[in-house]
Amino acid sequence: QVQLVESGGGLVQPGGSLRLACTVSGFTLDYYNIGWFRQAPGKEREGVSCISRGGGVSFWQDSVKGRFTISRDSAKRTVYLQMNSLKPEDTALYYCAARFANSVFTPCAGDLNEYSYWGQGTQVTVST
Repeated sequence: QVQLVESGGGLVQPGGSLRLACTVSGFTLDYYNIGWFRQAPGKEREGVSCISRGGGVSFWQDSVKGRFTISRDSAKRTVYLQMNSLKPEDTALYYCAARFANSVFTPCAGDLNEYSYWGQGTQVTVST
């Protein structure tokens, strides 16, 4: 059974940090690109970042560049999203998603419809 489980969300003050984790089971992480998406209340789900099977990294929101980093640990079957200098506008439900990659050269896709498997999400709230 394929599962993606997000963790690490919570309430943090502006300027704080959180590290989200996406732990997968039921498939081999090494063969998938993993994306992080978020959805704020009343807004559409948007892509935040992705790490490809080959280790390539993409950030789709200019607002997170320089503040967020993404990494993967195959041994732990986990992809991390490190979020620093958090802002109130980062408040959202954060999801991870998996897309099969034919090769290490398969680039990350920004279209959420390209992803086959999704987690349930973890809430991030940035507020005083």
